Amino acid sequence: MQPLMIVGFVVLFIVVLVVGILAAHKRREAMRTLAARLGLRFVPGKDRHLAKRYRFLNKLRRGSNRYAYNILSGRYRDSEVTVFDYHYQTGSGKDTHHYNFSFFILHLPAAFPELVIGPEGIFSKIAQAVGYDDIDFESHEFSSKFCVRSANKKFAYDVCNSRMIEYLLANRNFSIEIEDSVLAISFNRQLKPELIEPNIERLMTVRSLMPDYLFSGRQVCGSL
Repeated sequence: MQPLMIVGFVVLFIVVLVVGILAAHKRREAMRTLAARLGLRFVPGKDRHLAKRYRFLNKLRRGSNRYAYNILSGRYRDSEVTVFDYHYQTGSGKDTHHYNFSFFILHLPAAFPELVIGPEGIFSKIAQAVGYDDIDFESHEFSSKFCVRSANKKFAYDVCNSRMIEYLLANRNFSIEIEDSVLAISFNRQLKPELIEPNIERLMTVRSLMPDYLFSGRQVCGSL
C-alpha cells in the first residue's frame, strides 16, 4: 500500500471519529436539555444494570455488550418512566455489528403476563422468541399488519381492544412489550432528540388505551 494511501486512510479514520464524537456530544446535550425541561433525571454514561433489570423484555436480550445510555427517568404525568438509548452488538472481529435504538418504559401499578405486539416483518423475529403462535383478531387489517403473541390470549384481546387497534393501525412504526409491571415501546433505530418527547406521549397513550378493568383485583407492584 502506497504511503499516500495509508495517510489518506488515517485521515479519513480521524475525520469519521471526530464527527462521531461531536454528534454524540450534541445528542447528549440535547437529551440533557430535554430532561431538564421535563423535570426528569439524566444520566449520560453507560448503564449495564438496566439491561439486567429488564432482561425479561425480549428486545433487551439481544446480542452481547448490552448497555443503556443517555437515560432519562422520573415522574412524568403521574407515571414512572425511563427512556434511554440502547446498544448491543452481534458477531465478533471483522463481523462485529453494533446496533443502537430508542427504548421507552412505563411502570404499571399491577403485574401482567407477557404480551408482544409489533408490525409484521419488523417485529416477527422478536415475537418468535416468545414461543407462542401469532394471535388473530376480527380485524383482518390489524391481523395482517401486526404480530401479536402471548400465552394468555384473553389478555391479548383485552389489550388489543377496538380503540387500541385503531391507534396502532395509525401508528405502525413502534413495537410494544408488556410483562410483569412494565409497559415498553421501542423502535428499530435511535430517534432524534426532538422525537423523544412526542414518543413519551405515545407511551402514555398506549397506557391510557389499556382498559381500567385490567387493573382491578391484580397484584399491586412497586418499582422494579
